[in-house]
Amino acid sequence: MSLPATRGTPNEGLTAATLGFFFGFAAVALFGPTAKEFKDLMGLTPAQVGLLVAAPSLSGSLLRIPFSAWVDTTGGRKPFLVLLGTSVVGMAGLVAIMYTAYPDSLTPGMYPILLLLGVLSGSGIATFSVGISQVSYWFPQSRQGWALGTYAGAGNLAPGLFSFLLPLVLAGAGLPIAYVAWLGLLMIGLFLYWRMGQNAPYFQLRDQGLSADQARAAAADLGEELFPAGTALQTLAISARNRKTWALVVLYFTTFGGFIALTAWLPTYWRELHGVSAFAAGALTAVFSLLASAIRIVGGSIADRIGGERTAIASLTLLLVGAAIMTFSDGLVVSVLAEIVMAVGMGVNNAAVFKLVPQEVPEAVGGAAGWVGGLGAFGGFAVPPLMGAFVSGQQLSGYATGFVVFVILALLSLVVAYRLRRHASRPDTIRTEPAS
Repeated sequence: MSLPATRGTPNEGLTAATLGFFFGFAAVALFGPTAKEFKDLMGLTPAQVGLLVAAPSLSGSLLRIPFSAWVDTTGGRKPFLVLLGTSVVGMAGLVAIMYTAYPDSLTPGMYPILLLLGVLSGSGIATFSVGISQVSYWFPQSRQGWALGTYAGAGNLAPGLFSFLLPLVLAGAGLPIAYVAWLGLLMIGLFLYWRMGQNAPYFQLRDQGLSADQARAAAADLGEELFPAGTALQTLAISARNRKTWALVVLYFTTFGGFIALTAWLPTYWRELHGVSAFAAGALTAVFSLLASAIRIVGGSIADRIGGERTAIASLTLLLVGAAIMTFSDGLVVSVLAEIVMAVGMGVNNAAVFKLVPQEVPEAVGGAAGWVGGLGAFGGFAVPPLMGAFVSGQQLSGYATGFVVFVILALLSLVVAYRLRRHASRPDTIRTEPAS
């Protein structure tokens, strides 16, 4: 019998997912460049500032788990649209606050409302794991390192760009206009994904009435290699039973959670410890964020050639060196160089991890991507308050000492990466069909 037609190509699926993720992921920088202004207006403590800049990462991390697993039952389109829509609601609320309470009525009592709106706006960050699953289904195993590195690397550019541009708009037009512009861009991103985003062939065929077996056979003829193992709960359970899922969570908590945390934290670090201007702080943060994002594309190709485990070990060693230097440095030039080393280490390891997800957990890619992306990104919420605690105890010197958190995380992750390499799946044992 003739089969229903499918829409889109792997490259088109990659482009759409990358655009949607780019606009949603910008929420990482929602409060980082503006934290000092909120701190001064509302009289916030360093710990409160740390919690505020981390608030978007709470939803941005935890929502990754169920929404990524949802991809295994419906494809990525619906989860993407729901997350971006929720982020629009949060940004609209923040704009409303800017026009009704800023600056005179922005009192400490408004702090919980800002946290809530930050959590809603951060929903777009969770599109990352949805896109990882969606792109994984589109591409064969041999090209997934490149495809996922390109997706994550290009999408991850958003926080760096917004960290650089937001202070410029803030200085030229004021905070309310800056957030209005942000809301407009987010709505454009939602529209672009709605117009362009397509599920991989298997899910399109299922939506057109084919049985699971028919859709799998037809999609395989079109080049699709990965197929879901069951419902969202089943794929979460299957991936949770695989110990390698939790090893990858640790690695991703350190470098992707760390990436989110530092993108939010560095504007405050540069301004408070080194006394640079808001523009310079935004530029230095952008250097970190853009480099860690762009290098991810290269990292994916490296992982394709030498393996994800070896790539992870090398990149985590770089992170350890950079974090150790940051811990003891109070000089601007040395700190900038150490920031660059950390950015390279984080970006390359992030690419290596998602090269390993479909390799090590092929029977439940969506579920594994949810656990790894969600719990890993939770570091973006957990780390800034920890660093803020160092500041509370040591004042300015705490801004440097707080990087000991990354020294500890890098050491732990290196141990995990070495163990993962010892028990790596060989290419000829990787399954591209669901487990029986």
